Amino acid sequence: MTRCGSSQSGSISVTPNTKILLAEDDDDMRRFLVKALENAGHSVVSFDNGLSAYHRLREEPFELLLTDIVMPEMDGIELARRATQLDPDIKVMFITGFAAVALNPDSQTPKDAKILSKPFHLRELVSEVDKLLAA
Repeated sequence: MTRCGSSQSGSISVTPNTKILLAEDDDDMRRFLVKALENAGHSVVSFDNGLSAYHRLREEPFELLLTDIVMPEMDGIELARRATQLDPDIKVMFITGFAAVALNPDSQTPKDAKILSKPFHLRELVSEVDKLLAA
């Protein structure tokens, strides 16, 4: 499978400049994720905590919320819940080392949320983001 922007047939078609909101408290991880997603043609706005990301979601729409689960001020699950209340069409992907928490039915994660467990390769992230956005 090829990444978006490829001229080869069989590539996933993703609207250029898809707006992604990223919430990740690890500075290095956040920088790597932003770079990989921007290189794949996405527009990324990033925050180091869930509360700041939530405030931005209230100001403008995004196609995808990409969030860690364990963060200060507001965790990713609460952020995802609030994001889907603001915009039921927003897609949600959790990037986490705590997949069992996200998969717990009591956590009330959005029903169509995708979970990508750390560690992962940046190509895998871009591929999964593109699949989710094309769905």
